[in-house]
Amino acid sequence: MFQKLHIQLTLFCTFICSIILAFMSFICLSVSETELKERNFAEFQININMLVNHLENQNIISHNWLSQFCADTQFEVDIRDNGTHLVFDTLIPFTLEENDFALVRQKAKETYGLLEEAISADSILSSHEEFQLFVGGTPYYGAMALIPKNGGALNIAVLSPLSALKETIRFQRTLFVWADIGGLLLLGIFFWFFTWRMIQPLAKNRQKQAEFIASASHELRSPLTVMLSSLSAMKQASPEEQEHFSKNIEIEGKRMGRLIEDMLALSSADSSHFSIHKNPVELDTLLLSAYEKFEPLARKKSISISISLPDKIIPPCPCDKERIEQVFSILLDNAISYTPPEGRISLSMEASMERLSFRVSDNGAGIPDAEKKAVFGRFYRCDKSHKDKSHFGLGLCIAQEIIHMHKGKLWIEDTPGGGATFVVVLNL
Repeated sequence: MFQKLHIQLTLFCTFICSIILAFMSFICLSVSETELKERNFAEFQININMLVNHLENQNIISHNWLSQFCADTQFEVDIRDNGTHLVFDTLIPFTLEENDFALVRQKAKETYGLLEEAISADSILSSHEEFQLFVGGTPYYGAMALIPKNGGALNIAVLSPLSALKETIRFQRTLFVWADIGGLLLLGIFFWFFTWRMIQPLAKNRQKQAEFIASASHELRSPLTVMLSSLSAMKQASPEEQEHFSKNIEIEGKRMGRLIEDMLALSSADSSHFSIHKNPVELDTLLLSAYEKFEPLARKKSISISISLPDKIIPPCPCDKERIEQVFSILLDNAISYTPPEGRISLSMEASMERLSFRVSDNGAGIPDAEKKAVFGRFYRCDKSHKDKSHFGLGLCIAQEIIHMHKGKLWIEDTPGGGATFVVVLNL
């Protein structure tokens, strides 16, 4: 399922990026081509101005200068002196017909009103216009100039092919296309790894969910099996035996109830419904209360339990009293369960200006370094052979969730001489 999702996400992200990339490339190309055309047309106008200025100041047209000018600018020029065609074919070979230049003069006359008849013997100012037109379906820059000369006029028609401009635009478009293709390939590779990393937490959560369901089913099956077996045996048992089976059903029912409560607490934490209500709480008093609550149980198992509190007054800490009390209960219950008879458990509290720290230490078997983080997992038991049915491996996970919601920390250290120490730190 996740492999298919990985492929779909990669393709979807790449497709969306390709649309955005194509749109941005289209905008950049449009702007670039517009500027390129404007710059090219401005250069054409500058060259026309140079041609007109040169011919205005010269009484004799230099064939060498004109041929060099046409070679440099790729212009094709048709000049008429008072209607007489000046032939430069030997120096400037034309590729266009006379009718093509007639189109230039016709457009200049009809669109811009350039009339040779308007040039009189008194005229001294030249006039010219530049524009774009199609000759035989091919785009050209065209220009027409009228220069007063010796009581008449020089009628100049110019055509400049746009082949160089079209080649530049074609090259630019090809460059953008290949750049987009290369960009899409890189984006595809990036999204392949990026979406895979995004999916990993989902895959791990799904795996943990499957493991949680399997473990929960196993834990629920055990008391349920005992209850059903006891119910079946009660049908054929004597009244004295029925009482025994009834007690087993009650014990297993309570055990199942505790397990369900723990599972609901973790479910609330996962769905962000695990709420806390902070109020100022005297945590030294709360720790002392937890000590007094578990001291009889420890004495019953021949375990000595001690508590050490600071001499100075501890300021109240903003926290959820019931939740923190639940954490102390989980840690003490866990310590008593895993501490052997004649063992020792110690509670201690330290205070500073910014935080409070609590330690629950025992001298039991301890927890290997490789498992110090794993013990906070769901249904995890460090001692696989431990048969205490009152523990399901959810307590430490619940305690860690509560401390995290208080913006605190919970971790494990080794007790000097052997054993485990659970450290809780809360901010004041």
